[in-house]
Amino acid sequence: MPRKALKPKEKRGLPEPDYKFGSVVIARFISKLNFEGKKSIAELIMYDSFDIIKEKTGENPASVFNRAIENIRPLLEVRARRVGGATYQVPMEVPSTRSITLAINWIIESARNKTGKPISERLAQEIIDASKKEGAAIKKREDTHKMAEANKAFAHYRW
Repeated sequence: MPRKALKPKEKRGLPEPDYKFGSVVIARFISKLNFEGKKSIAELIMYDSFDIIKEKTGENPASVFNRAIENIRPLLEVRARRVGGATYQVPMEVPSTRSITLAINWIIESARNKTGKPISERLAQEIIDASKKEGAAIKKREDTHKMAEANKAFAHYRW
């Protein structure tokens, strides 16, 4: 046992909001989209996809994006808990920052898995689909919720 009290874990601060829309979530998305350290290219891809969203839907792309993130955010997920030599998949609520991170990851992953079009078009289509509660990222969320529902019997192992 240490003689001094343990220091609480410090979280890193939120990134600066993006310069075009002033949104921290969009800035986090751009940082996650960043590939091989080329953030300016990630910004170009993101803003090109926002132009495509504006053209296709006629709505504000930032509001379409925020609606897509809200639709994809998982409420529950399963975490592995080891109890008495057995490992159980225990359903747990997802903290808000993690749920946004998962939503961002799922959108980018599903856009990268598609082929045949430039990445900005694939990303725009995935964001539009997510705002309509369709697409691969929504399916990923539904699968996560189904897994949590199936393992509801182990919820008492939560602590």
